[in-house]
Amino acid sequence: MNNMIAPFGYNQSDVTAVPVEVFRNGMAALASAVTVVTTDGPHGPHGFTASAVCSVSDTPPTVLVCINRGTGAHPYILKHGVLAINVLHAGQHELSNIFSSRSRSMQERFAAGRWHAGPTGAPVLDDALASFDCRIREIRDVGTHTIVIAHVVDVSLAVDGVQPGLVWFNRQYSRVIPK
Repeated sequence: MNNMIAPFGYNQSDVTAVPVEVFRNGMAALASAVTVVTTDGPHGPHGFTASAVCSVSDTPPTVLVCINRGTGAHPYILKHGVLAINVLHAGQHELSNIFSSRSRSMQERFAAGRWHAGPTGAPVLDDALASFDCRIREIRDVGTHTIVIAHVVDVSLAVDGVQPGLVWFNRQYSRVIPK
């Protein structure tokens, strides 16, 4: 279980208690913000689309990102030790598709947006709703993913007002419109 405490009588047989397809169908009902997670360092810029991102604490500012170990950016995010979480607005669904495509090179992915380096050096999307520039503090491997816990060192917010947020719900894009 890789450095994790086994709470409440956890045992390996619990892992297969729910069929994968049933689990995936249930998770499709959980709306999630769509983000592009990026990194840069000695191995160049890398990024991928993620919806498994959440706040952990505001003191100190800490976030959690779940990264599929099969994604091309996975090893580079861990090697670089920094990442930016770029929260997309409803007009950026094509950028999300580009960053989730295994057939697109990293050069093609980054050419699809306008970027600047945040304080950690991670690429920050110029027109994201919000961007969180982070340093990795902890990692845990669980199943097919690595859970990355990161300390937020900077936050950039959209300057042109609040736009509808892009969310992933029921296996398709949707948007959240602020009141």
